[in-house]
Amino acid sequence: MVADPGFCAPGLDRADLLRSDPDGLRAAMMRPSARLLRMTGLDPDIAEDGGLAWGSLAEADPEAELLLLGLDGAAPRFVAVGHAPGPGQPIPLLWQALAALPERDAAIYAAARSLVDWHARHRFCARCGSETASEKAGWARCCPNCHAEHFPRTDPVVIMLAEHGGRVLLGRQPQYPPRRLSALAGFVEPGETFEGAVARELHEEAGIRVSNIRYIKSQPWPFPSSLMIGCFADAEDDALTIDTTELEEAIWVDEAGVRAAMAGEPDAPFIAPPRLAIAHHLLAIWLELQD
Repeated sequence: MVADPGFCAPGLDRADLLRSDPDGLRAAMMRPSARLLRMTGLDPDIAEDGGLAWGSLAEADPEAELLLLGLDGAAPRFVAVGHAPGPGQPIPLLWQALAALPERDAAIYAAARSLVDWHARHRFCARCGSETASEKAGWARCCPNCHAEHFPRTDPVVIMLAEHGGRVLLGRQPQYPPRRLSALAGFVEPGETFEGAVARELHEEAGIRVSNIRYIKSQPWPFPSSLMIGCFADAEDDALTIDTTELEEAIWVDEAGVRAAMAGEPDAPFIAPPRLAIAHHLLAIWLELQD
């Protein structure tokens, strides 16, 4: 049985009722058990035990807004956001840190990172341009001028394996490390189903037509805030027309090649996506179906 991708473990109780209870929220901040998630920019601070680092609410910058992440049992958990989170550590180092986090901690961090990033990038009203204020314990922003409410957004992204003749289609974007291949992916556009997005993206990026599109698994992806919708699809043929503005290459890989890559064999035809990524798990599920 294939495990879930990164960031999918149950996290905190999101305490929806407490978000809309100002008195209850103030009381939660005064509890001795209240804790602040320590972050440097958008990156997590790691404790000596390898998990997320938590501190006192007194550590927060007085000018920062405190956002309620939720409850850990009865203990409130917060994160602070200033006007600009600042640059983080290099991506390879961040990935190493995230891969070592306990699954629950990774899920808590994913929610915190997405929320902090959204606040930092949405300080002004999209309707009138006035500066907004945090509301609902950080799960909304309200404009004092036109009274518009703005809520943290999650962008749906389809990520899919097209199959033909016992092979799957994998591609490489320019920013990937050398030899790294992954499933093709793209944002769901307004007025579009995720099945429609799968078919459109595969045709736009690789020139193939697909049918029998089926949902497999999803994953929150906090870079900055997406929901990855993992799918399989059957390709009508294997002729490729690659959109080189999106992909450097795309190839069909057979079962033996996928197994070699997932096992990390040096002579594999590609390097598999990291275990945190849903693409890795889609490949693992596809291999299970070949048995």
